[in-house]
Amino acid sequence: MADEDSPGDGALVAAAAGGSEIAFRTLYRAYVRPVYWLAHGLVGNPADAEEVTQETFLVAWRKLPGLELVGDSLLPWLATVCRYQAANRVRRQRRDREHQAGVADESLPATVDIEQQIVVGELADAILREVSGLSPLDRDIFRLCAAEGYAYQAAADELGVAHGVVRNRLSRIRTRLRTVVKEST
Repeated sequence: MADEDSPGDGALVAAAAGGSEIAFRTLYRAYVRPVYWLAHGLVGNPADAEEVTQETFLVAWRKLPGLELVGDSLLPWLATVCRYQAANRVRRQRRDREHQAGVADESLPATVDIEQQIVVGELADAILREVSGLSPLDRDIFRLCAAEGYAYQAAADELGVAHGVVRNRLSRIRTRLRTVVKEST
């Protein structure tokens, strides 16, 4: 999405709100990994994280028609939806365990630590703030390499820059994010 002809999140949100499955699929591909990892941090296991991720994008599909995007990224809004979906899932699981008090069910995960959820949420917010402060090129490099798993050369080809540009900028981005993580913990 680095070239000027590529639609930004605002245009994709508007198109998806109008019913474009292609636009929604593009947004999904761009943000499914960061949403999944946030969900995983909140609920603590892969199966529940996958469910929360799917619920997050289902809510997104339903609410996009009324969404007014603040900024140029859908990710902060998706992160908020994800946190609500994770909290709802934890409450449902807790309620189900309480109703089955007499029966031990080893398949349910241990109670998620609320303090840990808050710390993970605050850390995710700090990372999102830091990423939103990056230059457009750096945000694209971060999205492609960190969120979508592109190799340096594939990201360089996608963005029309040299391999070394991607490698060096991603190294600086990671250092910057490590500093944010250390300051937040």
